[in-house]
Amino acid sequence: MPHALVILLITAASVGFFHTLFGPDHYVPFIVMAQARRWSMKKTTLVTLLCGVGHVGSSIVLGLIGVAMGIAVTKLEVAEGFRGNLAAWALIAFGLVYFVWGLRRALRNRPHTHSHVHQNGSAHDHPHVHTTQHAHVHTETGKQNITPWVLFTIFVLGPCEPLIPILMYPAAKENVWGMVLVAAVFASVTISTMLGVVVVSTFGVNLLPLRRLERYTHALAGATICLCGLSIQFLGL
Repeated sequence: MPHALVILLITAASVGFFHTLFGPDHYVPFIVMAQARRWSMKKTTLVTLLCGVGHVGSSIVLGLIGVAMGIAVTKLEVAEGFRGNLAAWALIAFGLVYFVWGLRRALRNRPHTHSHVHQNGSAHDHPHVHTTQHAHVHTETGKQNITPWVLFTIFVLGPCEPLIPILMYPAAKENVWGMVLVAAVFASVTISTMLGVVVVSTFGVNLLPLRRLERYTHALAGATICLCGLSIQFLGL
């Protein structure tokens, strides 16, 4: 294997790891949604994997099309930048809508009491919540939860900006296998990092005493995702 290609593969692995680790949008949405939607670890892992494949795969496809058509890297970066803005705003919108829905749900789900008077004259107050008692019924009727597919769509739109320049070097050398190796290493490291952070963080969050915040988990998840999108759009994270 040529020395230059070895260096490029190490670069692809390093960039994939740090780009993912320092980009909260790669894992925060899955961590907070897993808590809010009470996903199992298996479902959380599956959704993260699916979104990771869509996220990296869309950039690989765009990069390979650009290479095949001889499109300049600057034009590809413009296209990736447009996709990035679209994905960031989609993340902001999704988080904001989910926050409003979650807050409304939390306020409607405020515990209240009913007084019960028995025939013997004794009385007691009975804590009661309406929405949670009916929520489980709706989830059991087979209603399709579109949240994972919304996240998947956003992640397909979201680009892997560092991938295009890395792909261009072996393309310039007309090394097809080099491009395939670079794309495979970048994709595997990026997706593995996403899965690792999500699994470890989800497991850790599950150990925290969050019982008092349980009613607000949807609102908090939406707010967190919205802030994540804002940080990407305006802080360049």
